[in-house]
Amino acid sequence: MNHVEFSHAVLISRVAPGQWHALEDDLVVGRGEASRRPDGRMFVSIDAWHGAAFDRLAEAMLTALRRPLHTVVDEADLDLTAQWQRAGFTTRRREWEYSVPTDPRATGLDSALPPSGVTIRAFGSAEEAPLRALDGTIRDEVAAGPGWQDMPAEVLVLPVLDPSKYAVAAQCGQYVGLLRVAMVTRLPRIGLIAVRADRQRRGIARALLAHTLGALHHIGKETASAEVTESNMAATALFEGIGARRTGSNLELALR
Repeated sequence: MNHVEFSHAVLISRVAPGQWHALEDDLVVGRGEASRRPDGRMFVSIDAWHGAAFDRLAEAMLTALRRPLHTVVDEADLDLTAQWQRAGFTTRRREWEYSVPTDPRATGLDSALPPSGVTIRAFGSAEEAPLRALDGTIRDEVAAGPGWQDMPAEVLVLPVLDPSKYAVAAQCGQYVGLLRVAMVTRLPRIGLIAVRADRQRRGIARALLAHTLGALHHIGKETASAEVTESNMAATALFEGIGARRTGSNLELALR
């Protein structure tokens, strides 16, 4: 265990690899954590009772860790954003949060049919082998194109692909598009919509979204949530075109 003392009141302890505690009179008044994501980027987070504990945790962590470093904050949390900026972090990208209606009468997706030759397979009906093959194709296309920096975590390699969380679009015996839904405190979250590059701009993503929202509406879910990177104009247009409402935003901050 490594200790760095900043004053008589606050002691910073590195309690484990990637974990720090701020102690004040033997009471934990802050925690810091660093973790490397599958795309190789190092993300840090701090939860502190007061600004002094945050600053001292940040100083200890930034001294110990190699740059670049990243963190994510709720843009509405002005105090936390200012604390990270005080530590030298600057805004790298913004991600919009959306509330998405599921009622086809509200979204206008009741008439959104798959393109000719494309069928939508419901959640739980996808086969794991072709689903994994599509996942690999999409990851290769991301790596060769826009790169990982602006992609959601769901695009990254997952140890297990759970078919129950995916609706897929199939054509000529192959999966060409997918949509992943996760449940967050009973609120469905659309974590990923992806279509193979050679099948894009044909309405497949819209058909996947129509199927998914319709299925959620059928089981009594009135809304779903989604996150879209501000620079992803196609996804922004897709969601706002069906009446999705912006409810907030997150900022990814970086220290180079």
